[in-house]
Amino acid sequence: MNHFEGEASSTPIEYEPVNVKEVLVEMKDTAELLIDLSYSAVLLSSADIAEEVLRLEERMDVLEMRARMGLMMAVRSPEDAERLAPVLGIVAAADDISDAAGDIAKVVLEDIGLPEAMRAALPEAVETLVRGVVGEHSEYAGRTLESINLESETGVRVIALRRGDEWLLNPGPQTSVESHDIALLRGPDPSIGDVYEGVTGTPYEPPTAQTPAIEDLERAVNTIVHMKNLSELAVDLAYSAVLFDNDALAEEVRNLEVEVDALESRFEAWTLRAAAEASDPVSLRGLIHLGSATEVISDAAVDISEGVLRDIDVHPVVQMAVEESDEIITRVEVKSESDLDGTAITAGVPDTESTMSVIAIRRPGEGWLLVGDADAEVRGGDILISKGTRTAATAFEALAQI
Repeated sequence: MNHFEGEASSTPIEYEPVNVKEVLVEMKDTAELLIDLSYSAVLLSSADIAEEVLRLEERMDVLEMRARMGLMMAVRSPEDAERLAPVLGIVAAADDISDAAGDIAKVVLEDIGLPEAMRAALPEAVETLVRGVVGEHSEYAGRTLESINLESETGVRVIALRRGDEWLLNPGPQTSVESHDIALLRGPDPSIGDVYEGVTGTPYEPPTAQTPAIEDLERAVNTIVHMKNLSELAVDLAYSAVLFDNDALAEEVRNLEVEVDALESRFEAWTLRAAAEASDPVSLRGLIHLGSATEVISDAAVDISEGVLRDIDVHPVVQMAVEESDEIITRVEVKSESDLDGTAITAGVPDTESTMSVIAIRRPGEGWLLVGDADAEVRGGDILISKGTRTAATAFEALAQI
């Protein structure tokens, strides 16, 4: 047992009135950050980031218990129980994601064994995640993110801050950066080093990448990275399916889970073949752990959207969260010869008047294409998963029709 688990088990959690909607939103944000951090810890071979995963996992345990207490207090009738059952499923699934992320982090912390080839996936990544401690004399200390204007000038964004035991998820323009904060930064490789040095006052040492010498190992590594990306997308779609009571999005979550299961089977075969050629087969043990944890995350995404799939009415506590959402995720089927048919997509932005950003394409017969990884061209019959405002989503759907 790691020391974070020991501390969590000895800390009593007593009931106190909570805003269940706010707890659910924080659990969603925490789950998404946990996935991001855990895999980054592996790809970067970073014990520091892995430690942050375990701290965040401990926070998720507290959120889960408070959400369960709040939901139990809200049950007044059999009808309440029926409508709250899927919400309890969401809470349990978020905890499953948290546990899986913790297992991924322990691959690094407990030196379970990973091939150096894992880092070869980094140069193909669009962005890199780093963890740094804000220095006392940092140019950013004591300033708001709005005044720093970091993302506009460098493309690097602060995805979270930890101030002691307090987490600031999704920091906004008025969030201040203070010395000794733990800053989690994500951005393009060319900029991340300079920003890291500006934040911490220490030089940035990028991870080194080695090309796999074994062909089957290269395939296994590429597959686990693809599984990770699909599982992240599944979780994102699952929460959106629940928040907007969208059957179509829930079905896409199920489609993604089927794809991840198929990839896991191929991944295991390639890993076993690679073990026959590896000088130290034990060094591949961590890959098996990654595959199992990734499959758990995609299964949890299906559990999150189960209430929608079973056509159970969304509980008002979820509807309240929808009312505060300015951005939505949509699923659009592109009709042949529509305005979108043949449209080029570059870095997620379609060559149209729409402001929607395309996250992924499911092409019947070919599988999933994550648009952030490559440019693409829309074809008739494609299923587009996109993000944007409600107004933009309505206009974008019209472009997909004849």
